[in-house]
Amino acid sequence: MNNPCVAHRGFSGKAPENTLVAITLAMEEPYVQWIEIDVQLSSDGVPVVIHDFTLERTTNGRGNVRDQTWSILKQLDAGRWKGKAFEGERIPSLDEVLKLTCGRLHLNIELKTMGNMYPGLEQAVMDLITYYKMESDVVLTSFEVESLRKVKAINPSFRTGLIINRRPLDLVKQLLDLDCSYLSIGASHLDSGLASLLVSKGISVMAWTIDKAMGMKRIASIHPEIMICTNRPDVWNKTMKPRKYFWQ
Repeated sequence: MNNPCVAHRGFSGKAPENTLVAITLAMEEPYVQWIEIDVQLSSDGVPVVIHDFTLERTTNGRGNVRDQTWSILKQLDAGRWKGKAFEGERIPSLDEVLKLTCGRLHLNIELKTMGNMYPGLEQAVMDLITYYKMESDVVLTSFEVESLRKVKAINPSFRTGLIINRRPLDLVKQLLDLDCSYLSIGASHLDSGLASLLVSKGISVMAWTIDKAMGMKRIASIHPEIMICTNRPDVWNKTMKPRKYFWQ
């Protein structure tokens, strides 16, 4: 079993999610080939790496991410909630994350938006990826179909992926119509028939979020190419017994 390991928001089982320390810890594991992160915009248009639309759960701030400037967001403590050892860890900018990971592994960047919440999000993210020449190392994913369409309208060569936690009958048609080469899907919706069909259409598949060995083994038995997204890369390492470590 050698299904690729994707560190969900970094090594978030050990460190505060979507922070530089979580990403660094994931990068220190040679079997981690991908890291998944979430990106939103500050009120002054800076792409920032954080999952929730609000600040309360993972920082000592309050209110909406989009209502705060980058100068305010970067001062917040995004680590203390996970443990005293992480006190002082900050919300990173996407620029900081790309600088850290460039040339070292792949990124699945979720465009975290709803409707027209973040005008300009796609362009801002793509500009940074282009600056670091990471186009071939990144896939842009989203629950929002219109966000994926905007990416393709700006630059059709960028890889995109739909995020979904269900299994509509026309799923493959949706992906082809959107020109998506990637699917991020809740693990419970996958079986061998769907996985084989997707792979045959040239669509890479990531199953989320799997932290237990039994779930990882189930996904591995379905298809060897399914990426396993996990908060616990250490469990993946113990369970999957990889024959070799690589990123490609």
